[in-house]
Amino acid sequence: MKQPVGRRRSHGTSLFRFPSFYTRLRFILILLAFVALLPPVFFNFKLRRLHQTKLRQCGWLNNPPLVCAHGGDSTNAFPNTMSAYSIALHSQVDCIEIDVSRSSDGVLFALHDRDLQRISGNSTSKVGHFRSNELKELDVYYQSDNSKIPTIEDALKLISASVRQVILDAKVGPPSYEKGLANDILSTVEKMQCKNCLIWAKSDSLVRDIIKLSSDVAVGYVVMVDPHTGARTNLLRMKGPKVAGVYHQLIDERMVKILHGREKKVYAWTVDDVDSMMRMLHMGADAIVTSNPTLLQRTMQDKRTQCLEEGFSLTR
Repeated sequence: MKQPVGRRRSHGTSLFRFPSFYTRLRFILILLAFVALLPPVFFNFKLRRLHQTKLRQCGWLNNPPLVCAHGGDSTNAFPNTMSAYSIALHSQVDCIEIDVSRSSDGVLFALHDRDLQRISGNSTSKVGHFRSNELKELDVYYQSDNSKIPTIEDALKLISASVRQVILDAKVGPPSYEKGLANDILSTVEKMQCKNCLIWAKSDSLVRDIIKLSSDVAVGYVVMVDPHTGARTNLLRMKGPKVAGVYHQLIDERMVKILHGREKKVYAWTVDDVDSMMRMLHMGADAIVTSNPTLLQRTMQDKRTQCLEEGFSLTR
C-alpha cells in the first residue's frame, strides 16, 4: 500500500535536517574551541617575542664585552700619554689600545701621526720623519697636564700587568712603511713579556708578516670602509687571526653571527656615544674600543641595573 505523498516528503525533509543540525553544532564547537585556545597561543607568542627582545637587550650580561680604552682615557687626557693610561687604569678598564709608530731610527713610540700633528702644530708631520731623541723632547700640553711621548716599552711597563688585554694598533708610514716593522714590534712584545698583547693593523701585509714570524702572539685584522672605493673591506679575507677589529657603524647581527661562526671575536671601534655603545651591546660585540671608557662603563652599569630590575636572569 502506498503512503501518502505528503508524509513521504515530511520524512525526507527531517532526514536532511539532522545532518544540517549536527554540522552546525560541530562548527560551533570547533569555533568555541578555537576561541578558547586563541588567548593562550597569543599570550605565548607575545611572551616569546618579549623574551627574544629582552635577550637581545640584556643577553650581553652573560658575557660582557671588554671595555677597551682607546689610547687610554683620551677624553680626560691627551691620547697615548702616561696620564691617559693612568686614568684608564684607575677606572679599572679591561683593555687599553695603544697606537704604535716607528721613529726614523727604529724606536717604537705610543703615538699616532694625527696626534703628532696636534703637538707639533704641523699638519704634515709624520712620526717616521722624526728621530727618537726629537720625539722624546716634545712636550705634550693638555689642559693643566704636561707630559712626554712614551715609548712602547714605557707604555707596556705601566699597563700590561693591570689589564686583561693590550691592543697594539700598528701604524704603517713613511719612510720605512712595513719594512722590518713586524720584527720590531714582536721583539718589543717579547722583551716586555706581554702575554696579553694583541697586534692588529690596517695593513694586511704587516699582519701576515707578524703571523709568519710568530705563532705565539695574538693577531687581528681591521674591517673598515675602504677610503679609495667606499666599499667595506672583505670580512673573511684572513683565516689565521682570531679577532676582527670592525668599524662600529658596519656591525650588525648578521656580521657578528658570521664572524662568531668562524670562531673570530668582534672588536668594535671607536665607539664614543651612548646610542652607539648600546647598539654594540645589543649586537654582541666581544670588545668595545672607546675614547671615553668611563662613559661606556656607566652605560653598561645602568643597563645592567635596568635588566636585572626587569627580571632578566643571569645564566652564570
